[in-house]
Amino acid sequence: MNNRYLLCSLLCVAMLYFALPKLSPGAPGIEGAFALAWLVFAVIVLAGNLSALLFLPKKASAGDKKTPRVKRRMYS
Repeated sequence: MNNRYLLCSLLCVAMLYFALPKLSPGAPGIEGAFALAWLVFAVIVLAGNLSALLFLPKKASAGDKKTPRVKRRMYS
């Protein structure tokens, strides 16, 4: 799971690296709106992947795992 977030983050950075010279958010009309929307979505994707990578819960080892005992009610 950890590798997937890292891979997606790196792919997003690569896409930004290749797209930034071609995008002009200051352009008038639909071109500027598209460039701005594309950049906003790319930043959201990058932030989501990085937050998932940073705040991923750590797996407990087999010895540390304690399963809670569930009391079962017996109906008669």
